[in-house]
Amino acid sequence: MTEYSRMAKGTFTSTGGAQVINLPFQPDYIEVKNQTSWITPANHGVPFGWWDATTPGTTFIQVFNATPVLTTDSITTNGISVFSGGQLLQYGAAVNHSTNDFSINTANPAQVTTTSAHGLSSGDVVIFEDLYQTSTTGMPQICGIPFTVTVTGATTFTIPWNTNQSNYTAFNTATSTGNVGSYKKVLFPYLYFPGTSFISAITTGTTTTIDTTDAHNFVVGQEVAFRIPSAWGTTQLNSLPNSNIPGSPIYGYVIAVTDYNTVVVNINSSSYTAFNSNQTVASVPGLSFPQIVAVGDVNSGGVQISSGSALYPPPYYVPIGTTRFNTINGPAILGSYVNNTAQGFVIGAGTAATDTSAKLIGANGNIIEWRAMLHDMSIP
Repeated sequence: MTEYSRMAKGTFTSTGGAQVINLPFQPDYIEVKNQTSWITPANHGVPFGWWDATTPGTTFIQVFNATPVLTTDSITTNGISVFSGGQLLQYGAAVNHSTNDFSINTANPAQVTTTSAHGLSSGDVVIFEDLYQTSTTGMPQICGIPFTVTVTGATTFTIPWNTNQSNYTAFNTATSTGNVGSYKKVLFPYLYFPGTSFISAITTGTTTTIDTTDAHNFVVGQEVAFRIPSAWGTTQLNSLPNSNIPGSPIYGYVIAVTDYNTVVVNINSSSYTAFNSNQTVASVPGLSFPQIVAVGDVNSGGVQISSGSALYPPPYYVPIGTTRFNTINGPAILGSYVNNTAQGFVIGAGTAATDTSAKLIGANGNIIEWRAMLHDMSIP
């Protein structure tokens, strides 16, 4: 029967690390094909694998041996798994000196380098803690900020922040005082959107350009407000007070969306104080961050139904680049905030039980095809 069944499919380019697939349902059967391994058979290649909810701890795979001839194997740790997330800040395991040493350089954007594969994908969100190189140096100024990462290699990724400034010094967990410093992945960063975004840079002028540290999910026409502590400058953007109309907040409207973490607002800031992200280490206790927030009645809720579109298109969010992910919602009223309780599945980076060099996610650059299904009937 198919009355209530759900099916989805897609492709992506593997980074060698785990891949999260967000869906409007939690599947009970998943198939994964590594097109690269399928087309060019080689030892340890895994062209096909599948997972079923009846055996949730095992992913069944086909593996090429050295001949190469197909054999069978399984992945019992970090294979395919499903998830349903409902907590706003639910974190992955901490990465620190005891698990995977990492360093952050002084650059724009800042680059993070790990001693072994980090397993992240572009679009993932991480939060750092305790980045003191010594008691008075390092990068604790960026601790507590959610950053969207851009993966540049198996052991490198960048974050949208300028650490190439006088008050920042390079950080390394292996050489920091007490081997401190850690970061965690935010597993479900967009459960509600548009949310509150932290600001990494402001370009003033006849219009105002805002860069954020993670995906803002704003749309053209959105009404926004600012919360900028005095240490960061550009406090003239703050929604209160309004010197022209006392008691009335100052709001702006998004007139252009440049990319996932850059928007242009219709506020003339030509005479405003310059933005300052060069905060001192000494100022970190009590330091609060500049924010841009959605207000009013127009934001990212709903998708217009038009010629060629789906009849009931779900709202979508854009975590990085131009990649769009549908939410679990049905049609939404234009102008509503979106509740995006995350569901879907993960293709892990685990290796086969027998051939420990074989993994379903493949190597960096492999093309992966997937199909996921939720059946409305299961007949024994």
